[in-house]
Amino acid sequence: MAEAHQAVAFQFTITPEGIDLQLSHQALRQVYLSGLRSWKKRVTRLKNNVITGVYPASPSSWLFVVIAILATMYTRSDPSMGLIAKIQEHLPVGIQCRTVVSAVLFSTLLWFSLIFTMRLCLKQLLSYHGWMFEQHGKVSNTTKIWAAMVRIFSGRQPLLYSYQGSLPNLPVPAVKDTVKRYLESARPLMSDSEYERMTTLAKEFESSLGNRLQWYLKLKAMWASNYVSDWWEEYVYLRGRGPIMVNSNYYGMDFLYVTPTPIQAARAGNTLHACLLYRRKLNREEIKPVILNVPLCAAQCERIFNTTRIPGEETDSLIHWQDSEYVAVFHRGRYFRLWLYHAGRMLSPREIEQQIQRIMDNPSPPVPGEAKLGALTAGDRIPWAQARKEFFSSGVNKRSLDCIEKAAFFVTLDDDEQGMRGDDPAGNLDRYAKSLLHGKCYDRWFDKSFTVVVYKNGKNGLSAEHSWADAPIMAHVWEYVMTTDSFQLGYTEEGHCKGDVASSLPPPTRLTWDIPCQERIERSLAVAQALADDVDFHVLPIQEFGKGAIKKCKISPDAFIQIALQLAYYRNRGTFSLTYEASMTRLFREGRTETVRSCTSESCAFIRALEGGEVTTCRHLFRTAAEKHQHLYRMAMTGGGIDRHLFCLYIVSKYLGEESPFLNKVLSETWRLSTSQTPLQQVELFDFVNHPEYTTCGGGFGPVRNIHANSQINFFFCVHFIYFHLNIIKTMNRLGLGQHNIFILGEISLNSKYNIYAFLYDATPGYGSVK
Repeated sequence: MAEAHQAVAFQFTITPEGIDLQLSHQALRQVYLSGLRSWKKRVTRLKNNVITGVYPASPSSWLFVVIAILATMYTRSDPSMGLIAKIQEHLPVGIQCRTVVSAVLFSTLLWFSLIFTMRLCLKQLLSYHGWMFEQHGKVSNTTKIWAAMVRIFSGRQPLLYSYQGSLPNLPVPAVKDTVKRYLESARPLMSDSEYERMTTLAKEFESSLGNRLQWYLKLKAMWASNYVSDWWEEYVYLRGRGPIMVNSNYYGMDFLYVTPTPIQAARAGNTLHACLLYRRKLNREEIKPVILNVPLCAAQCERIFNTTRIPGEETDSLIHWQDSEYVAVFHRGRYFRLWLYHAGRMLSPREIEQQIQRIMDNPSPPVPGEAKLGALTAGDRIPWAQARKEFFSSGVNKRSLDCIEKAAFFVTLDDDEQGMRGDDPAGNLDRYAKSLLHGKCYDRWFDKSFTVVVYKNGKNGLSAEHSWADAPIMAHVWEYVMTTDSFQLGYTEEGHCKGDVASSLPPPTRLTWDIPCQERIERSLAVAQALADDVDFHVLPIQEFGKGAIKKCKISPDAFIQIALQLAYYRNRGTFSLTYEASMTRLFREGRTETVRSCTSESCAFIRALEGGEVTTCRHLFRTAAEKHQHLYRMAMTGGGIDRHLFCLYIVSKYLGEESPFLNKVLSETWRLSTSQTPLQQVELFDFVNHPEYTTCGGGFGPVRNIHANSQINFFFCVHFIYFHLNIIKTMNRLGLGQHNIFILGEISLNSKYNIYAFLYDATPGYGSVK
């Protein structure tokens, strides 16, 4: 109760003599400083909105245009060709210096016209993607001219969101082209009779219903910023009624070989402070836009912090708040609110460590139902939506739930020790990754945009909700957090955070509950636990080589991995599989992902030749398959993919109440292999020369759904390599590529229930060897 009294700015007592008013100057000062910080943020946001709104010009360029027009008029010339005089006629008679005012108004209109023209030109320039299809190392004159013009029209140093208004919209491919590409991708997976039937369905769709659906899709593309993203978010993520744990959420890992401090509270202090530093840079738009010759869309960054997924009976929703000054913390079955700002300033890492230690030292037990409350977010969505409406819509439960949902993010202080350690480093690494994926099924708040997990031995990691953004966004945050923690903030010799502690910090607040729905919590936990137990997780980092070794062979590392996966699957199953690889479409405004169908006729031809012992043709077929895969990846990135277009056509058909045998067949196909990869984005933050041990396994996803009901299909591939992290089971065969010996790995064991990983190994001299 002492903390509650300290938080009150004033108290009053009614006496016979009148009202006795007692003011707390310290509390009033806290209110003032907190409000001051809020107003500073608003001013910064307004300033950035102005700067971004006039990009690629600058606010100061307005003054230059005004001075130029006035100087021209001083020479008795009329640069407006009579427009200034027309404006002057419509000004009120009483206005002094009507000529100057009309000149300023004309200058402002001219300035806005120039901004609009420059932005339109930049948008057209960014719509050019020919550079992506040119041979590596050979740049055409067209691309050189294009690059020079992009630099000219890009203007000054951009903020994070400066390019948003200049990014092109995702184009709608022609139905004919999409159908053609689909049939090409399906050919190696179908028998002659199946392919002939699918061709007939495709032609019927193309000549009839397809054109009608396409018309509605083009209409949407003209109206909306992106014709895919809102439907993708709603129907793929928010309308899913199954658990989002494992099926949707993903994880990120700590450094593999280094734990900066073994003190849990200290690691949490630096990690949380680094998150706040990133959020401050994000709010100020000081984070540099990601440039891949052209800028990538940054729209997903807006919902990194202060965002929560709210369950609904039919569909979930995403709620984002402008600001939040605290985080919600889970420790030993109890929930706390931890304020991260005091006296209008951000808490130092040492102060956050002290607050975390206070939480850990708190001896109070959880109230009935509190310890496993988070299981509601891990189970099916409908029971959680019903329980939220019935038991958490009023009173103390609503206040505590609001505290969690409106937090900047969620923090779990885990009592387990994790990492690649001990006598069984490989097994412990598996358990570490699996723990980050789903934990104990109740010690994460899976609805929050992301959860920071700090383990007892100082290891950390994160679990992220998927609907608000894709993995590269969270990977960008986590790279910054890890490197800031270790290379900038650092620790004392004793392993504690650096800095001083203010003596006036109020302790974290314990959230209170009155939970009558413990039976529902147990049912959700049972669903989540069954799902978690059905995931067999294996991770194996490869130290001997990276993507550089593959690039020396003049082969795309991504194509190399995908072909190896196809070979691994074929050797295990004796057939080929429909394969999903995620590609990004952030070259376009509000772009998210597209599918690359990695199993091609070219890769199948190479694998058959390799298995048939046709060594003389293998090298040529391998390069042909790799080039084909690269072409498909580039097509997906530039709006020429297959699956998002067909998905949107299917959604339109459902709105119109039309049935399409072709679309029904395509969208009911099962992805036997699902792969993903996120490359390192901020290499400059790491120092691999002096500190090569500061590397990580990156992160990954769980299987999207249970597909092993069919006894012949009981596995799922998840590929992730931030530092070219590869998973590997057994050596399969050797393929000679110049002077480099590449081992393609992956005889797959079907012991796992969901996830099976099979990958590559390199025996290039200097990168290790295989006996």
